[in-house]
Amino acid sequence: MNTNQINSLVLAYIGDSIYEFNVREFLIKKGINNVNDLQSEAKKYVSAKSQSQYLSLIIEKKILVENEIDIVKRARNSKVNSHPKNTDIITYKYATGLEALIGYLYLNGKYERINIIMNIIFERN
Repeated sequence: MNTNQINSLVLAYIGDSIYEFNVREFLIKKGINNVNDLQSEAKKYVSAKSQSQYLSLIIEKKILVENEIDIVKRARNSKVNSHPKNTDIITYKYATGLEALIGYLYLNGKYERINIIMNIIFERN
């Protein structure tokens, strides 16, 4: 499978689930044992606004290599037919960029890179 040829929105589709799994696992390992508390805490990580801010942080830290930056840009620039009403299109596209990056890394078996990125996100909060 050539992940460079997969539609960036498809990468974001799988990346969204991998990202959310990592968040849920982190929160459970953190010792949160109440489902309502887990859901409340997860929202801090999985909203488009949060994901957009985390992508900006990761870019700012200059940890991405060229092909990872290309994936993010491709996803950010992809044409979307709609976006959630609770966020603007720019924020949504940045969030999609982060999800596509995670999806790309996952499909390429780069789990340690995912861990590095997720640890930067988790250290932020």
